[in-house]
Amino acid sequence: MQQIQIYDTTLRDGTQSEGFTLSSNDKVRVAQRLDDLGVAFIEGGWPGSNPKDVEFFERAKDMKWKNALITAFGSTCRVKGGPEDDANIKALLDSQTPVCTIFGKTWTLHVKEVLQTTNEDNLRIIEQSVSYLKSNGKRVIYDAEHFFDGYKADASYALETLRAAIRGGAETVVLCDTNGGTLPWEVERIIREMKQAIGHPFGIHTHNDSECAVINSLIGVREGAIQTQGTINGVGERCGNANLVSIMADLELKMGYQCLPKGNITKLYDLSHFVAEVANITPDEHLPFVGKSAFAHKGGVHVAAMRRSAQSYQHVEPELIGNKMRVVVSDLSGRGNLLSKAEEHGVEVEGEEVVGVLNDIKELEARGFSFEAAEASVAMMLKRQEYGYKPPFELVDFFVNVEHRQGRGIFAESMVKVRVQGELIHTAAEGNGPVNAMDNALRKALIGYYPQVMKFHLSDYKVRILDSDHGTEAITRVLIDTRNDTGRWSTVGASTNIIEASWRALADSVEYGLMVAH
Repeated sequence: MQQIQIYDTTLRDGTQSEGFTLSSNDKVRVAQRLDDLGVAFIEGGWPGSNPKDVEFFERAKDMKWKNALITAFGSTCRVKGGPEDDANIKALLDSQTPVCTIFGKTWTLHVKEVLQTTNEDNLRIIEQSVSYLKSNGKRVIYDAEHFFDGYKADASYALETLRAAIRGGAETVVLCDTNGGTLPWEVERIIREMKQAIGHPFGIHTHNDSECAVINSLIGVREGAIQTQGTINGVGERCGNANLVSIMADLELKMGYQCLPKGNITKLYDLSHFVAEVANITPDEHLPFVGKSAFAHKGGVHVAAMRRSAQSYQHVEPELIGNKMRVVVSDLSGRGNLLSKAEEHGVEVEGEEVVGVLNDIKELEARGFSFEAAEASVAMMLKRQEYGYKPPFELVDFFVNVEHRQGRGIFAESMVKVRVQGELIHTAAEGNGPVNAMDNALRKALIGYYPQVMKFHLSDYKVRILDSDHGTEAITRVLIDTRNDTGRWSTVGASTNIIEASWRALADSVEYGLMVAH
């Protein structure tokens, strides 16, 4: 298989994304994971532009890299100057990376209005900058900024800028769709025309402003590009860069190219979520290939077909990129959704019981429940239909009181009366709010019988008002996330009374945790 170089610029171009920030230590951690994945180049940043990038390159030069070459990014030298005394070029050399990537102007608009120089001087600074870096022992990749816009404006001059970089010694010239506005058929035509004039290895660098970054990159490779640039999860300025995760999966699983060491494509799911976690942003779970929803099936017809053939509604096997298939339960579900959930949770139920639970779910969703993100509540509804199942506890009564006391502020107290193993237990507890007080009272009632409840921790509590036009009488949905030493689960409740909604989600959470613990 033909090898395609993966050039990752998450640490440089990716950090230009609004809301995406990496510390120097974050950049090192991400670079290590990229190296472990097996990309060819990791662009660490723009040396000299900020202290974080200076620190990254200082640390990177003393580290051992298994697969990737660390690359420093910068621009050509200044107009009317030379590379020998240019601060940007000096910073590239001082970074001590084996590879330097520099960008230059391709579009005559930029030459005249941004650089405010002549076409001839622009060609000079491109050639001299590349040549000077080469003469100092650097491998040089040349990014032809705005190549496609420049080609459409003046094709002959755009080609001359590539020739200047090649004369200087660039090992690869990269065709950049910097504004992200070029459409796939334009990319295909321009690359084919470029190849007739320029016989030199080239790469592709695209942006996503027209939602075409991935397909434009794939077309570039199909037309002969040996290198494709982009970022993990497609982060980047404005609408982002080409998403390397999708590109790598498409290249290896669909197009017959090799871009990573054999078998490493299975690391994509973990890498995608790792980068989001390090940057402290919520993962986009609808991303192709690696999103949690990428192989989630909700429609009843789809799930029924999937139970007969996994290929019926999946374009690839999710395990190939480290993901997994999921079945989602909602009012759109059919029997197959519930049967799949029962099998997933080890619950033995027959068709008649499943139909009953399915009807309950449809009715509850019409009243404001949502079971898509509350699989533990679905599991409990199924478990309660299992022959011989006895719940670990039954609610008899509960009472919650919230008041303001002088010198103490807001004060909450809850009384819970439950039946446990045939005994009636009546307990009360305080809390910093009504839900916390109910939680404490329930645990107090159960701990003598089920000590494992002390390992259950409420990790998230979400409230959503469903019909806001009803004001304070609106239905409230409560979603509770709970975790213990071995896992995490979610439950749901809904009511016009937020306390009742919270109790239902809380009771499901504890019952599910006890079921799993057994």
